Amino acid sequence: MTALWIAHVHVTDPEAYGRYAAIATEAIAEHGGVFLARGGRYRQMEGRDRARNVVARFPSLEAAVACYESPRYQEALSHARDAAERDLVIIEESGA
Repeated sequence: MTALWIAHVHVTDPEAYGRYAAIATEAIAEHGGVFLARGGRYRQMEGRDRARNVVARFPSLEAAVACYESPRYQEALSHARDAAERDLVIIEESGA
């Protein structure tokens, strides 16, 4: 089953976050991830509003977790840690 990587982000340092995004994009592609939404228009209906919303689809939950845990993605995260407030969840698609 495919899985979705869903991130809600408030960027506090655009320059550092740009470095994160460049490396993360490569890491996600290396693990079969495809972006479905990346920024763009949105409407916050509930919860905390964060202006950057990203959804990527991976071939499986395992592939998405492997991406997150990979050395390349961890390198990307080193640029994001002090550059953004983030929530990230990986969820298996149900197909229902």
